[in-house]
Amino acid sequence: MTARTATVERNTLETQIKVSVNLDGTGEFQCETGVPFLDHMLEQVARHGLIDLDINAIGDLHIDAHHTVEDLGITLGMAVAEAAGDKKGMTRYGHAYVPLDEALSRVVLDFSGRPGLSHNVQYSRARIGSFDVDLFDEFFHGFVNHAKVTLHIDNLRGKNAHHQAETVFKALGRALRMALTADPRMAGMMPSTKGSL
Repeated sequence: MTARTATVERNTLETQIKVSVNLDGTGEFQCETGVPFLDHMLEQVARHGLIDLDINAIGDLHIDAHHTVEDLGITLGMAVAEAAGDKKGMTRYGHAYVPLDEALSRVVLDFSGRPGLSHNVQYSRARIGSFDVDLFDEFFHGFVNHAKVTLHIDNLRGKNAHHQAETVFKALGRALRMALTADPRMAGMMPSTKGSL
């Protein structure tokens, strides 16, 4: 497989975002978004997915974090899709269960070329610090629509909202890592009977 890297810039009247990814990285992480809790969650994806992420975002945070969080999901999805290329030789499917103390989450994904999201998390509170947990849904919708993946997220148990969120993002990183890994038995082959994804 060739180098799987991409840099995407997306600029609107609400946000200016630049995301660089290396899908075959070591988990290096640089991030400045102005939304600290989201930064913390994205670091989990990088570290546990062994994906290098370099993210810079300027958004209209004087209003709220909605546009910044949603547009980060969009731009990250665009970068992952570009870096994944034609998907030949990759595993395609990924899944992970991740616990953190009392919390346990499962993430299952498919680089299907078809966006789809099933996001089932009942957070124990509406805010984690100043972060509105409703924004996670906006982030994941933006991500799946532009990465063109099917993504199932289930928090199976948890009482601490921080733990619930962290298990989701750690599991996302692990599932991405599995799905993006080269399968030596599929070398040069498209992991689909359709011939394309």
